[in-house]
Amino acid sequence: MERFRLGVLLPISTFLCFCVSCAAPPAASGGDGGATPASSALERLLEDAWQFRLREDPLLATRAGDHRYDHLLPAVSEPDQQRRLQAERDYLERLLRIPKADLSHDEQVSYDVFRRLAEDRIREAEFRTYRIPITNREGFHVSFPQLPDETPLATVADYEHYIARLEGFLAYERQHVALMREGIATGWVLPRVVLEGIEGALQAHIVEQPQQSLLYRPFQDFPDSLPAEQRGRLEDAGRRAIQQSVVPGYREFLQFMRDEYLPAARPGIAASDLPGGREYYAFKLRSYTTLDLTPEQVHATGQSEVARIQGEMQGVMARVGFSGSIAAFADALRNDPRFHPRTPEELMQRTAYVLKKMDGELPKLFATLPRMPYGIKPIPDFIAPKTTTAYYDAPAGDGTRAGFYAVNLYDLPSRPLYEVEALSLHEAVPGHHLQIALQQELEDLPAFRRFDGFTVFVEGWALYAERLGLEVGFYQDPYSDFGRLTYEMWRACRLVVDTGMHALGWSRQQAIDFMLANTALSRRNIEAEVDRYISWPGQALAYKTGELRIRELRARAERELGPRFDLRVFHDVVLRSGSVPLDVLEQNVTRWIEESR
Repeated sequence: MERFRLGVLLPISTFLCFCVSCAAPPAASGGDGGATPASSALERLLEDAWQFRLREDPLLATRAGDHRYDHLLPAVSEPDQQRRLQAERDYLERLLRIPKADLSHDEQVSYDVFRRLAEDRIREAEFRTYRIPITNREGFHVSFPQLPDETPLATVADYEHYIARLEGFLAYERQHVALMREGIATGWVLPRVVLEGIEGALQAHIVEQPQQSLLYRPFQDFPDSLPAEQRGRLEDAGRRAIQQSVVPGYREFLQFMRDEYLPAARPGIAASDLPGGREYYAFKLRSYTTLDLTPEQVHATGQSEVARIQGEMQGVMARVGFSGSIAAFADALRNDPRFHPRTPEELMQRTAYVLKKMDGELPKLFATLPRMPYGIKPIPDFIAPKTTTAYYDAPAGDGTRAGFYAVNLYDLPSRPLYEVEALSLHEAVPGHHLQIALQQELEDLPAFRRFDGFTVFVEGWALYAERLGLEVGFYQDPYSDFGRLTYEMWRACRLVVDTGMHALGWSRQQAIDFMLANTALSRRNIEAEVDRYISWPGQALAYKTGELRIRELRARAERELGPRFDLRVFHDVVLRSGSVPLDVLEQNVTRWIEESR
């Protein structure tokens, strides 16, 4: 549910003017006056830094719709990491020389967003977190086989670029292995428990014949636009690249994992166990929440939210006449075949129905909707057993590929139908697709703000979006409403278990037991989620933290504006600046409230 394949996060559109009872929000950007030396300096800096990022990360460039580097893969060696660190420091130094007071309001937002992102990237590089370049379900070894879905493949040049990336995979893999060897030498390695199953996932790409590789798909389905006389040559080159680079790369990586990495993996699970781990976890907590909070504060907020949601769950249980505990009710739901999809098609059809129904309700909630459509698709078989229940893939930055909501069809009894409404609203509309596609379409914003962002905003919005279903007729079935509550409880539990495991001494089993007792998620989902929290410290804190802040800001606006409050305008105020830190979001809402009185 957290996966975004574009920059740090992602992107929004030029908002249309509209007449409402409250004052319409000011334009997303454009400044409060004419260009000044400070404005010009900021514009040059933001463009220079963005072009640097595109050169340094050709995969990001491709996803953002810039195809100058489609033939390249990122250089990830230690010297390259240090070179990028120095560049980030230089860009931050240039920023700090610009007098912020001389900038317009919207330029000051760009200043603040760029500063936070740069400071986070610098601190990340100073910790040398690139020594752990994979998680239990993410990394170059997982993303590379999905290259055909993210690469333009319409012309001979497109195919030649694609083949060049296939040919570069072996060197790309070896650079990652070198980083991981440095991690072994310095004690920066993943916990052993989250690496179970990785050998099978890698083995799936070590094929006898190139035609068996997922990366061969483009050569089995050439577009009509490709000249027939070129197809044989391109297919031969693709076959050789898979034989000589891709398969050897996966074979080498599997051997490295078996012989070196797995034996060196940590027995413990806490980020605080790493060298400098306590400081590292404190940094990740601040980075993912954009707030200055301690693990104890976040843990306490989680416990408070768990208690509140338990009360709402008990209300649903009373409606259906269940008198036992929440854990017993959740267990009964998990094991009730009524809620198990009988076929993959049933789950996909239910998902499509929910989203089509929500499409028709969106104008009641939003004055501005994205132009880019979205689709739904199954999660690829090779990652489905070890990944989450769903995720969202952002549209291509140049508009050539829609956004997609990917649904996990593996082990259908663990994908209960009472979760479909909440999950679909989170991943597609009014959640990730609506927010991210709009952000990509915000053409007045600097490019980095269309294709970068903050997990706390993106995931906080998506969790808030689940609750919006209550306002337009969703969750009428009590079991579906319990599904919504169990998803909200899931995110509240994350505040407890992430801080518990990484800072407060909790074991993996404690985390699993806590979530089994408080949510109706299947055991498979819970175990996969807990392993994700172990391998990705702090990321799971973003969802509930962001949602709580958005709800607080909405309640404040409703209270202070009274009958002048317009929900559609509030949503545009939240979304119009793209993905921003929570302090910047609060400043934007405060400014709108003051202008709307």
